[in-house]
Amino acid sequence: MHILLTGGTGLIGRRLCRQWTAAGHRLTVLSRQPQRVAALCGELVRGIADFQDYGDEPLDAVVNLAGAPIADKPWSAARKALLWDSRVGLTERLVAWLESRSQRPSVLINGSAVGWYGDAGERPLEENSAAAGEDFASELCLAWEQIAREAKALGIRVVLVRTGLVLAPEGGFLKRMLPPFRLGLGGQLGNGRQWMSWIHIEDQIALIDFLLQRADAEGPYNACAPQPVRNRDFTRELGRAVHRPTVLGVPGFALRLMLGELSVLLLGGQRVVPRRLLDADFTFRFPEIQDALADVLREQR
Repeated sequence: MHILLTGGTGLIGRRLCRQWTAAGHRLTVLSRQPQRVAALCGELVRGIADFQDYGDEPLDAVVNLAGAPIADKPWSAARKALLWDSRVGLTERLVAWLESRSQRPSVLINGSAVGWYGDAGERPLEENSAAAGEDFASELCLAWEQIAREAKALGIRVVLVRTGLVLAPEGGFLKRMLPPFRLGLGGQLGNGRQWMSWIHIEDQIALIDFLLQRADAEGPYNACAPQPVRNRDFTRELGRAVHRPTVLGVPGFALRLMLGELSVLLLGGQRVVPRRLLDADFTFRFPEIQDALADVLREQR
């Protein structure tokens, strides 16, 4: 199978490249720095700078994971424009390119996020029983998915993967959290009651491969472990895992003052249930936060 990835040099993309190359698939990665793709993703992975560079080779699947980091900087007007273009704009260009091809892939797996649901409070959120939120992150995910869905009119199976917080030893949000926690400076955010929907990187890779191979999979799938946790419980478990106290929380007003609109990602939350994956008999290797943290931290040593 020949698979084209956007965002292939990111945390999830690099892991997918390693797994699929080992499985014998051919990989092409769209990147702003195609000359670095082989070093980051594997020497057998080809890098291209533009969709047109793919050429006339047959294409079996597209995995669209591109997007500038959403939580790295406050959401100024310029930052919002960058976030929008790196997701919605790129996906528009992708769909237009697919439409121009005489031969099209059978499936498009489009990355999205549980931010689609907005700050949803206590409600359990299943894929087909909840509406999108109304904040910027929700609008971004909603537009991203709407553009991806247009590929269905081209005869392409479209899968929408709404990912939670990814736990991985080599990067992601945990890498930013660990330094203060290891110094004993970690603590809950705000009142700590907000839900955190998370997933171990190995389960994330496994479910994307599962959805790629399953011909009847289409539409939205929540890519989260079946046991979300509140921020205060996640904080306690991470403190236990690194053997440090977690008493120095950050008040909500301070986060809102420092981060502005971006603070909704930290103070809001989603109690997400991966209903469609469970109904499809996907098996999570790490359903519990304690086991997931222990495994990730063990890999870091």
